[in-house]
Amino acid sequence: MKTNSKKYVDGFVIPIKKKNLAAYKKMALSGARMWKKNGALEYFECIGDDLKVKKGMPQKGFIKLAGVKADEIVVFSWIVYKSRAHRDQVNKKVMNDPSMKEFDPSTIMPFDMKRFASGGFKPIVEA
Repeated sequence: MKTNSKKYVDGFVIPIKKKNLAAYKKMALSGARMWKKNGALEYFECIGDDLKVKKGMPQKGFIKLAGVKADEIVVFSWIVYKSRAHRDQVNKKVMNDPSMKEFDPSTIMPFDMKRFASGGFKPIVEA
């Protein structure tokens, strides 16, 4: 077990309309290919499956955290890199990749970007 991992993780929480899940999956598969091709170590896209807060638990569940509506589902995603510097290099390559020039977020995003949450994370325990 490592307590000072050198890896770096970009994480995302995204509420998506259930009717847009197929379009999101198509976009996510394309994203996975793009990030892996440009050096990301791992790429995960997961849809919520067991999101009910257990009785008596003092936490805020993903449904409430993401402001999910009845016709939506939560996607929890992350990309793993060697380090923060490696993340920055990979993301720069992805943004400069010729196939990204055809990507227009205003027309292909199957979710509301205003409700998209993301951040970079430095692992403190890796097992």
